[in-house]
Amino acid sequence: MKEQIYDVIVVGGGAAGLTAGIMAARNGAAVTILEQNEKPGRKICVTGNGRCNLTNQEMSWEKFHGQNPAFVRDILSQFSLEDTLKFFDELGIVVTDKKGWLYPRGGQAKYIPELLLLKARSLKVKIKTREKVQKIYREQDLWKVQTEGWIYEGAAVILANGSKASSVQGADGSGYVLARELGHHILKPLPALTGLKVKGNFFSAWAGVRTECKVTLWIDGTETASETGEIQLTDYGISGIPVFQISGMAARALEEKRKVSVTLNFFPEYTEKNIQELLTKRETEYPELSRIERLLGLLPDKLIKVILKQKDPYRAMIAFPLEIKETSGFEQAQVCTGGVDTGEVDPETLESRLHKGLYFAGELLDIDGPCGGYNLQWAWSSGAVAGIHAAKEIR
Repeated sequence: MKEQIYDVIVVGGGAAGLTAGIMAARNGAAVTILEQNEKPGRKICVTGNGRCNLTNQEMSWEKFHGQNPAFVRDILSQFSLEDTLKFFDELGIVVTDKKGWLYPRGGQAKYIPELLLLKARSLKVKIKTREKVQKIYREQDLWKVQTEGWIYEGAAVILANGSKASSVQGADGSGYVLARELGHHILKPLPALTGLKVKGNFFSAWAGVRTECKVTLWIDGTETASETGEIQLTDYGISGIPVFQISGMAARALEEKRKVSVTLNFFPEYTEKNIQELLTKRETEYPELSRIERLLGLLPDKLIKVILKQKDPYRAMIAFPLEIKETSGFEQAQVCTGGVDTGEVDPETLESRLHKGLYFAGELLDIDGPCGGYNLQWAWSSGAVAGIHAAKEIR
């Protein structure tokens, strides 16, 4: 087993890892990136349904979740949305704005990792693929990163090898194991930005329906959050962006054995009084119509049939109750809630408080955001900050 010496070793070649490698190299470090997949950046390629929602115009640390969301504040102040857009411009990425959600102009995510790799290689960053890290340890004032066939030595190590979320091969949560072996506390990772599975057996009757809806999350009978937008009714329960936005909170509550439920309001743009007046008017003006016919044009056909089978159809239109049994799991999740305890990481440098020269970036940390480019922004910003500060280890 041979040894190769670098200034900074980045474990993980995703959005955070590639950005960290580029920034460390820009700041004078000799960098190698160790990626266990055949190609770096595979998860980037599937983000935003293959279109890659790069970031969001309404970027704020207050949008993020975790035990300490304010942890994000210092990182965004060092590598802001404006810094990110400048970085994209330098990479050759032209950005287009879709109601504040920013995407690459070409509409294809696959070019993003390619452009990141081109920039990294132009800075002499070494990219080592099919290198699964088995162990990380410190010896004689150097970090040693052991893979199956090599030991890489460096002044600093950046752990940026993602979470357990995604169906992409390699999203195995191995970074949590490495961090735990180094003494870091891990808040149990759970699926987030994913669908919710519901108790009951009638869902095949509404499967495939897409409709506007206000989704309200209840935990132990207390209203906790609500989101409005297009949802998808599935054969297992509910999905779509409003559901994704509350799924992390639901997952954590389920893990804590709390009662989790949602109510669906299929008329989110109406007040309860307006809906009652509308239905009464239809009943008065068209007494010859059946109950189904009176609702035609107001709701999708399949949904009407399900609602009319409820004990109180009117109530079901504005507060359809569902008891949540579980999430759709890690494979269907876009990110994880949980990860490395941010209390053990310096919020200005992302250096471990337990070990000098050990840094963290990206999803591995107990930080996650909503849909809309927030999680990729966290990857760009945390990767950049970790890379810049790790490079200082060689000075």
